Amino acid sequence: MIDVADLVGSLGAGLLRLVAPGRGGGQVHDVVLAEPGEAAGRPGEIVLGVGVSGPADAVALLERADAAGADGVVLKAPLAADPGVAEAARRLRPALVELQPDTSWTHVIWLVRGAIDRAYAPVAGPSGAHDDLFALADTAAEIADAPVTLEDARSRVLAYSGRQDSTDPARVSTIVGRRVPPQVIAHLRACGVFRRLARSSEPIIVPAGPDDMLPRLVIPVRAGGEWLGSIWVVARTPIPQHRVRRLTDLASVLALHLLRLRAEAGVARRVSADQLRAALREGAPVPTPSPWRVVILGGGEGGDIRRRLDLWEAITHRFGWHRPLLADLDETVFAVLTEPPRTAREADAGSVPWLRTVLGEVRSHDRTLYAAAGGLAHSPAELPRSRSQAAELDALVASGRLDPGPILLEDVWDAVIVERARKATGIDAGLLGGPLAGLRAHDEAHGTAFLPTLATWLDHYGDPKGTAQALRIHPNTLRYRLRRMTEVAPVDLSSPRVRLALRLQLSALLG
Repeated sequence: MIDVADLVGSLGAGLLRLVAPGRGGGQVHDVVLAEPGEAAGRPGEIVLGVGVSGPADAVALLERADAAGADGVVLKAPLAADPGVAEAARRLRPALVELQPDTSWTHVIWLVRGAIDRAYAPVAGPSGAHDDLFALADTAAEIADAPVTLEDARSRVLAYSGRQDSTDPARVSTIVGRRVPPQVIAHLRACGVFRRLARSSEPIIVPAGPDDMLPRLVIPVRAGGEWLGSIWVVARTPIPQHRVRRLTDLASVLALHLLRLRAEAGVARRVSADQLRAALREGAPVPTPSPWRVVILGGGEGGDIRRRLDLWEAITHRFGWHRPLLADLDETVFAVLTEPPRTAREADAGSVPWLRTVLGEVRSHDRTLYAAAGGLAHSPAELPRSRSQAAELDALVASGRLDPGPILLEDVWDAVIVERARKATGIDAGLLGGPLAGLRAHDEAHGTAFLPTLATWLDHYGDPKGTAQALRIHPNTLRYRLRRMTEVAPVDLSSPRVRLALRLQLSALLG
């Protein structure tokens, strides 16, 4: 369910770095210690190079792991970056992973096994690490003798202590809303708190702020130089230095829990994305009730597919879809949404009505954002068809034939039909001896406008007044053009079939 590269990516650069990808590419299911005199792992295992002290020992371990079929070897920095070790890893099966030098091997085993367990049971619900965070918050509150919240690097509340004395409205709003209020964030920015959190591990004293906000003591939480989150203490009175030191020690424990949570979330997201890609390609099941719609989520400021996927993940989380069915496929961001019954009173997160509401909010800030939804899929086998329809709508948006926004197939079916016919009767298919070849040649040779005139006339059902107004010419000028057209290329415009064929060909010629 997860390979070495995905595992390293889930745990993050603050802990692990992939030095050489290896040639295994298999799925990882366990992490083991390198035992002297024994086989170094088996297929599907990552071997920890505990006690490896020099390049020669490191190369020997890689060769033993290669002989045993192991998928990866972890060595501490700077040994993993040694040129001889890296070169050996590039020619052998196991991937070579570098571990930050100040990290405990015991912690690595705990984190990696937690991530692997999550990969093999991604729908088991929140892990014990979430409960551990609340216990850590209570421990911090006891140390500080004050209320505590634990937050991630995006100011989202992860856990809070049970103490409710000595609190203030900002703390209550933060806990209830699971996020720091905007006016408090503005105060913190003005005090330079976030800048200091991102750069330093030193505790920060925050003065009292708006809405009766009491002073705060903030302890940064870091791992391998990376800022992961922070401990926030309501400091009605100054916290003694010996308590601050204990809170700083607690931050290193909290860092491990945050790494584990991030790894598990990253693994679960990768597994979910793989399952969703299988559903989009092959009609595999998805973990929500039918019917569904496959939706392409487009727009934003461009960039690579990872940035666009991150953007839509942030948007869906912000509006309450905490386990979004999102995946990138063919350089496109896809989602699978549910279609609630018409009797439903509320738009559940992850439904089509919910997406309409979300787009109404986010498009006020970025008009390029849009969603193109294919037709209903009542069974998994119909998901590839819905995906194909969403792709057709997305192409129409990209070509400018449809305006960005929330687009459902049923609302623009006519544009899809015309586009399919336009492609079938494209210029490459030839004009099949009809009158348009002669009219196009006359336009090119004499600068006339027979083709757009005929297209406008067909669009207005042969109404001279409406056609002339659309072309911004006098009706007599229109009559003259039509008469000249019949002289250049005789055509029977009284035939409905001829009119339909001409309009389709004109769509291909004029775009």
